[in-house]
Amino acid sequence: MDDGDKIRASKNITIGDIAEELGLSKSTISRAISGKGRISEATMLKVKEYIRVHNYKPNVIAKGLAQSKTYNIGVILPADANLIEIPFFQSCLMGICEETAIQDYDVVVTTVKEDDITFLKRLIHNQKVDGVILTRSLVNDAPAKYLKENDIPFVVIGSCEDNDIVQIDNNHLEGCRELTSILLMSGNHSLALLAGNQNHIVNRNRYAGFVKAFHDSKLSMDNSMVFLDMNNNVLIDRAVNQIMERHIDCIVCSDDLICSRVLAKLNEDNYSVPEDIKVASFYNNAHLESYNPLSHHLV
Repeated sequence: MDDGDKIRASKNITIGDIAEELGLSKSTISRAISGKGRISEATMLKVKEYIRVHNYKPNVIAKGLAQSKTYNIGVILPADANLIEIPFFQSCLMGICEETAIQDYDVVVTTVKEDDITFLKRLIHNQKVDGVILTRSLVNDAPAKYLKENDIPFVVIGSCEDNDIVQIDNNHLEGCRELTSILLMSGNHSLALLAGNQNHIVNRNRYAGFVKAFHDSKLSMDNSMVFLDMNNNVLIDRAVNQIMERHIDCIVCSDDLICSRVLAKLNEDNYSVPEDIKVASFYNNAHLESYNPLSHHLV
């Protein structure tokens, strides 16, 4: 029997067929397949050998009904993710798919907005998944609140204040503290910060790291040069204008989306980086790898 014949045969084989062929009960076959329940080693080996030869694969739907499982994991992506963030979420999704496949699970992907979790509710209401992975944590986290209230197993990629929630994250606060400390120790005592949406925990942690670096260095931070919720180019451009009027040493950006706009604005206004002002970013995706500040130096 070639591989094609095995695949076709496996689609038609049922637990009943295996039981009849081996002279065993259906319950015995089920116990052998699941590995649960009392069954002799000889019978277990007999069933497994038959399954191997005939390339039998349990029907996932039937298996799910028997165990009250869907064998699906929901992955919730932010609907407002920008081009800078997409590679991060792609990497997360690839890792999730790789691990779920090992566990014989599939992935169901949907999106949510900060103020609209309709798609998530539909996924749960229709019992499409056994658990959920949230790929962003929020201060007012409606997705996490909804899942917790409905006793749905879930984890968060990010940080949150609820210690009952399983969460996985980088240490953004410490990383941003370290970068800011390096800038301060390098003689850049006047720093400006441009940070993104403060409803996103990651941005709050990066801001906290910036503040902590000044505290640890016993240097005064100029609060007038801290610009939060920089969610569009108009706000960023306005902040850059104010910063350049103050002759600040370095602009620190909480992510590369903000950083790329800062660099574009400086270039439009004929400023040179790093001669006229230095720029640093708390993020490190590939978006800025090809950007050479020296190419914008005026001669």
